[in-house]
Amino acid sequence: MSTHVIQYTAKSTETADENQELVERIFTELNAQDPGGMRYATFRLADGVTFVHVVIHETDDNPLDDIAAFADFQKGFGDRVGGPPSFSDATLVGSYRFAG
Repeated sequence: MSTHVIQYTAKSTETADENQELVERIFTELNAQDPGGMRYATFRLADGVTFVHVVIHETDDNPLDDIAAFADFQKGFGDRVGGPPSFSDATLVGSYRFAG
């Protein structure tokens, strides 16, 4: 099992809104296909332009690779954000009804 935290900031409120719509499409497709093998959450922070994704992979496979909405999200990513995202591996210390 591996856990990753990705954080980035959109260039503007407008691009943040576009980003949120694309992220919501990912979750719509994930819920429809129910590929399993991962836990995934995305948060939009109070500043309105910063996003945090938390991904827990339960296997070595990445179910997002088979999600068309994720490919769409990636296509214009560089145009929506103000700089490179930060990627961090993480270790789950504890959770309450978050990661299962």
